Amino acid sequence: MITIKSYGATEEVTGSCHILTIDDKNIMIDCGMFQGEEELKNEQKFEFNPVDIDYILITHAHLDHVGRIPKLVKEGFSGKVYATKATMELAYIILMDSAKIMNEDFNTKRRKAVRKAKEKKVKTPMYGPLDVEKTFNQIEWINPLYDNFYDLFEGVSFRYKNAGHILGSAFIELSYTQEGKSKTIVFSGDMGNSNHLVLPNLQKCERANTLYIESTYGDREHKSIKSTIKEFKKIIIKTLNKKGNVLIPSFAIERTQELLCILREMHDRGELPKCKIFLDSPMATRATAVYRDYNEELSATCRHNVKEDGTVFNFDSLVYTQTPESSKAINEVKSRAIIIAGSGMCNGGRITHHFKHRIWNPKNAVVFVGYQAEGTLGRKIVEGAEWINLYGEDIIVKASIHTINGFSAHADQKTMIKWMSKIKKLKNIFLIHGEKESQKAFRKVIKEKLDIKAHIVKYKEEIKL
Repeated sequence: MITIKSYGATEEVTGSCHILTIDDKNIMIDCGMFQGEEELKNEQKFEFNPVDIDYILITHAHLDHVGRIPKLVKEGFSGKVYATKATMELAYIILMDSAKIMNEDFNTKRRKAVRKAKEKKVKTPMYGPLDVEKTFNQIEWINPLYDNFYDLFEGVSFRYKNAGHILGSAFIELSYTQEGKSKTIVFSGDMGNSNHLVLPNLQKCERANTLYIESTYGDREHKSIKSTIKEFKKIIIKTLNKKGNVLIPSFAIERTQELLCILREMHDRGELPKCKIFLDSPMATRATAVYRDYNEELSATCRHNVKEDGTVFNFDSLVYTQTPESSKAINEVKSRAIIIAGSGMCNGGRITHHFKHRIWNPKNAVVFVGYQAEGTLGRKIVEGAEWINLYGEDIIVKASIHTINGFSAHADQKTMIKWMSKIKKLKNIFLIHGEKESQKAFRKVIKEKLDIKAHIVKYKEEIKL
């Protein structure tokens, strides 16, 4: 009996966590953090025993795919972790940042609680920096190369293929024998948008009997990257020319690098009005440095721009702000600033401080270039909130709000259907990592285009193969 049980990213976008059981071996695919409306699940005990997990196969380093791994280790996991080398390095950066944020939040809440004699009611963080260090130093990490086959244990092998989503990302082909026949399960992870800006395209999947596929944008098609860049440039130029500022909430990995790629090109072509560009995210700065070390894995466009020192995105208008003091100093820049800061969904990070100082000014623009999950501040703003509350203060939203979906690092409906149509022997499709309405629309199109009845996976649902 082969089973797959899902403990996250079921009828929702975040918290990816799936356990495949073969021959009494438990293989976990990702162990991500919940974000938005479901984030309280992060603090709950796992609904399985971490000691029983033998292997973790990681698709990529985003927090909603790796964010609970230190918690898993803390609660008893001692098996092996498989991830590409770039994914491992980025995961370390992301998890350290996550631990830092949780601990800072805990200390702030505890200081306030002490004054009310309620400090015992403040929950301790899910994990801290020492737990992250233990995750990487006391657990065995193995770095598979793209396209190579590896034996996981007797009778089970796997291969990582480039998903084109973020640096190091992969979809995983896992092969086994059942009743004398070779079978393959594919876990898509997050599939890339194939926009050629920073990464090469999503690779083909040659064959699979069963597919667990993301469905974030299963209900729509993205704008072309050409029209997307044109729209982005127009907003930037218009805002800067009227002496306004541009605020861009951005994910530290991939989206930020795509923006830097475009802004550098605008600078080099003389299209960019005089301005200062602030990358106000220590995590994004550290992640960008990793791209230097793996520039051979980038798109042809990016490799063409690599400098002698290996850097890809640097130019003279770009300022990296590492310290809190340098971040606060941006407040003194009254006009013609482009501020790229996290978090991407605005549920924390330095972008909220910049909102406090600038979102009330109609000269300014806020540009959303990534998915905003339900329950996040970013989602509220995108949906037209007239007021937001930051640090106990109600602030009016007067800046112009723009959403540019064409930058998405996720494949759209058309791309996913085309990708699936090339897979030989595909019989079973299971939809994960998407909101309910998106999944329903995607399921309908899959039936129409591929004549396969896809199944929407529910939380803790066990699928028997």
